[in-house]
Amino acid sequence: MNIEQIYTGCLAQGAYYITSNGEAVIIDPLREIQPYLERLEKDNVKLKYILETHFHADFVSGHLDLAKATGADIVFGPTAAPEFDCIVAEDEQILEVGDIKIKVLHTPGHTMESTTYLLIDADGNDHAIFSGDTLFLGDVGRPDLAQKAANMTQDELAGHLYDSLMTKIMPLADDVIVYPAHGAGSACGKNMMKETVDTLGNQKKVNYALNQPNKEAFIEAVTDGLLPPPAYFGANVAMNKTGYKNVDDVIKTGLKALSPKEFEAAAEGTGALILDTRDNGDFAKGFIPNSVSIGIGGDFAPWVGAMIGDVQQPLLLVTEPGMEEEVVIRLTRVGFDNVIGFLEGGFESWTKEDREIDKVDRITPAEFESRFKKDESVVYDVRKESEYEAEHVDEAFSRPLASLNDWIKDINPDEHFFMHCAGGYRSMIAASILQSRGYRNFTEVEGGMGAIAETKVPKTDFVCASKTLS
Repeated sequence: MNIEQIYTGCLAQGAYYITSNGEAVIIDPLREIQPYLERLEKDNVKLKYILETHFHADFVSGHLDLAKATGADIVFGPTAAPEFDCIVAEDEQILEVGDIKIKVLHTPGHTMESTTYLLIDADGNDHAIFSGDTLFLGDVGRPDLAQKAANMTQDELAGHLYDSLMTKIMPLADDVIVYPAHGAGSACGKNMMKETVDTLGNQKKVNYALNQPNKEAFIEAVTDGLLPPPAYFGANVAMNKTGYKNVDDVIKTGLKALSPKEFEAAAEGTGALILDTRDNGDFAKGFIPNSVSIGIGGDFAPWVGAMIGDVQQPLLLVTEPGMEEEVVIRLTRVGFDNVIGFLEGGFESWTKEDREIDKVDRITPAEFESRFKKDESVVYDVRKESEYEAEHVDEAFSRPLASLNDWIKDINPDEHFFMHCAGGYRSMIAASILQSRGYRNFTEVEGGMGAIAETKVPKTDFVCASKTLS
């Protein structure tokens, strides 16, 4: 028996590849399936099952294309009702794979079809659980995403989650290994550990959700402080449940090279959004007017989903030459299938033809220090509220990037403000969106709070509640 966690940092997502005596199982696969096919061929094993822990909201799974390519059966847990052929397993149903068994544990709460898969080794011992979004390391799945589909409140779903954990997970032995679907950085939880594998015994000790005195306390704890889900989550659920385009076809369409003239014509004639995936420092120095900056080097796909939202939005790409396919693949992972082409030769090809460009007013931390005036300068901190609360520039306003569409309407266009995040990635996303919507009376600070902390700009460790967005 071999278990391999295939972790994708950009999505903070774990897929699992398990083999035993010539047969294999893949749990929660990513959408691009070629690496799985190559691995199956290399190991000379037959894929028997594709196990889905639930209908994912934060990424598009590869279950359909993988089943078509291999003939393997797709398996969902009880109550799932997908619009394609699959096995809807019964609670405690046993699936045999080589010399091992996998027991289906229905664990509703995150969603009503949520399922944990218990791996039983060749000796009959409970070895590991693949807990999906039911149990994370340090947290549990948020119970607010499936309210509409389940016709339940988040408190009712949290109650189901509590029952699932207490009756199906907690009774398992402490030495059982926990393999979750996500880790720190995922929007599917709020308090996840940076580790991606742990023992159940340790989680029983350190996981706040597993240490609540009763159901009422559990519901209060897991629903407290939940941020609104990213805008693209609903669309991804629908794609996972109803189906989607073949990923190879999507990639082929997206990899259409366009000359600057063709690129400009496409931008004007299609209503496409220009997505610039270069480093934020390069973007600040020059970009095609009205482009949105979301760098491939950061949490690219989740921020595309959060800030663009509409997966049907046509996209035109500006990338570093050679990165086009990687960008298109990452976009498909979160359901953005409508890439209509990329700028051939990258941004340099645009400038060689002396076409119009725009820039962001970016300054160094030293310049910010010299220009900052206490009680006069307005500063927008676009980090998460938890980061802001830990430390922030004195009198700065908390303006989280994820809430930009809420606070942008409150901007006074006649009042200048400085803007920063932790390192420059998120503040450049904000800067590009603001400028595309006509707001230009601001200055972005290079290096963000990490660099500002090294200056003499006054900082505070307490929260000014009146200036923090709810």
